[in-house]
Amino acid sequence: MLRALLQIVLNGVAVLVAAYVVPGISFTGSWGYLLLVGLVMGLVNLIVKPIVTFFSLPLIVLTLGLFYLVINGLMLYIAASLLQGLQVEGCGAAILGGLVVAVFNWLMRAFTSD
Repeated sequence: MLRALLQIVLNGVAVLVAAYVVPGISFTGSWGYLLLVGLVMGLVNLIVKPIVTFFSLPLIVLTLGLFYLVINGLMLYIAASLLQGLQVEGCGAAILGGLVVAVFNWLMRAFTSD
């Protein structure tokens, strides 16, 4: 339970970092709404991402894993389409924002213990 809550908070903060770093991504809302963004990102990554990854497996193999960047961007774009306070302008911003979110989550997992 605590780990899931931590992941929701980290997803929300990662989206906030992406909104500050990536031009074309904007976030307007409170800290509570940021938790909702983290929850939606977590659910999209839990439900949609495995299906998209499975069907994209040939492209992932063909591009030696670089297509994961496109998948991460698509997940961010889907989350933004479900939320009003999060705006993603275009494919490039989505891919770069997905990369920022993935790197942020990777770094946070490296510094937190199981």
